Amino acid sequence: MQYFNKTNIDFIGKRKILVTFSVSLTIIAILASIIWKPVLGIDFKGGSEIAVQISGNQSIGDIRKIISDGNIKSAEIKSYGEAGQFLIRVLEESGADLVQEILKKGFPNETITILKVDKIGPKVGSELLLDAVWAILLSFVAILIYVAFRFEFNFGVGAIIALIHDVIITFGLVVVVNHLGLVDLELNQTILAGMLTVIGYSINDTVIIMDRVRENREKHKGMNFAKLVNLSLNETLSRTLNTVLTTVIVLVVLFIFGGPVLQGFAFCMFWGIIFGTYSSLFIASSYIVWRNEKVEKNITNSKTGKKLVTA
Repeated sequence: MQYFNKTNIDFIGKRKILVTFSVSLTIIAILASIIWKPVLGIDFKGGSEIAVQISGNQSIGDIRKIISDGNIKSAEIKSYGEAGQFLIRVLEESGADLVQEILKKGFPNETITILKVDKIGPKVGSELLLDAVWAILLSFVAILIYVAFRFEFNFGVGAIIALIHDVIITFGLVVVVNHLGLVDLELNQTILAGMLTVIGYSINDTVIIMDRVRENREKHKGMNFAKLVNLSLNETLSRTLNTVLTTVIVLVVLFIFGGPVLQGFAFCMFWGIIFGTYSSLFIASSYIVWRNEKVEKNITNSKTGKKLVTA
């Protein structure tokens, strides 16, 4: 579906202003993450996982309210196995005994049965956090190799710069929103899954644009490279907006109705897609144009006998 036909938006012409804006936003996100620091969830800080069975027709919302009223913060509650069975994850200082005591007070007329208790120690949590960082770094390396092999190395570098931009700003926004208490966004595996999905989603849009740039190179030989990239961005604009719009609608619904367990994932995905679309249009393409101009300048200088300028 083509919402925009033959658009002529000057994406490349505004690149200096927008790159400056992105650099500033990235610095702010890094500073916010250093000053306020992300709040680690159970996955990375350590805690207890308690499987319980409660008689009666109790809902996750009922149990969450009882746990919250018992002053246990950051509890994760999910359905587990059969009806009436729930999985409750709490930070290490809470423990299974406290959870059982709170549930008995909250449901005095029901039978509370502890099915199992698993503990995640701080050491295991720190190892999981390190593995998460490695997962993100290795995904960058894999994407760089893939894009460099399919297109050009410079295209791959541009894509990685855009992805780093997306991850840093989205992560900084998560830290700020959690610090302000607007949404509970502790750093856990759900947030990590959202970050990794953002990386995959963002590179997909960037690859589509790069593929069109490659096609237009053959189709419009001799055209100024900046104009060629601008043409490619305009030609893929409808496809980009269609994809973003449909995904954003789903994420908004997921954020509103998905409950606390899925809010972190939906939040990361929503803003990651927004920044990812922005970076595909302005950051990755701006780097590719800048790098191409540097290469052409070096070639021109070498032909005219001037000192070769290294990029």
